[in-house]
Amino acid sequence: MCPAPRCGIVAVVIEVNELTKRYRNAVAVDELSFTVEPGMVTGFLGPNGAGKTTTMRVVLGLAAPTAGTALVKGRAYSSFNHPLREVGALLDANTVHPGRSAVEHLRWLARTNGIGTGRVTAALDQVGLTDVARRRVGRYSLGMRQRLGIAAALLGDPGVLIFDEPVNGLDPQGVRWVRELMRSLAAEGRTVLISSHLMSEMELTADRLVIIGRGRLLTDTTVGELISSEGFTTLEDAYLSLTEESTVHRAGGDRR
Repeated sequence: MCPAPRCGIVAVVIEVNELTKRYRNAVAVDELSFTVEPGMVTGFLGPNGAGKTTTMRVVLGLAAPTAGTALVKGRAYSSFNHPLREVGALLDANTVHPGRSAVEHLRWLARTNGIGTGRVTAALDQVGLTDVARRRVGRYSLGMRQRLGIAAALLGDPGVLIFDEPVNGLDPQGVRWVRELMRSLAAEGRTVLISSHLMSEMELTADRLVIIGRGRLLTDTTVGELISSEGFTTLEDAYLSLTEESTVHRAGGDRR
């Protein structure tokens, strides 16, 4: 990928404002507000059930908010004519039809968004799947499917990228590759939001942290500021201290 100024990438943000999402009697996201700025990696953290995936789904138009807004570049995701050129996302690496090959899957996505086939080749090469591009996805390991999901997110060369647990199933070399990729994308001026439960990895990858618990914002800060404010030496210890009281107990009302 080319540097941001030559790609024409402008300063874009994700804006979540007083977002609430209810499922029947359960509140998954509760008046949540934060922004994600360009040029840095923002870690989106919280215990299981804190509302991270639900928030990402609302940003991507996969779920409707009960109240509030979740915008990209000041617009709803559904308003983009070619959304993959604006926002790239990986929420679930297992959503690809197992009978399709990687190249078939990406070509189909490219056609639906007016993206040239050259980007398919480039994306496969960037994630290291060129040699297995014609193998059926059903024969892929989880790590390979994660790489394919990242390729799909990068396909339209978007300025905004959203990843939900992108290192699942990857070996240590793959985890390091994702870390370096996220940081390089942010260095190009892109807006990068990534959720993860690997605190040691987030400490190496993220510039800022948005941490939620029970669907509400706990803190929006830098890695260094969080560690120092909680009086610990590692992000994991600081995170556990901050979120201990916000741990979600699924009995009696699940948060997604």
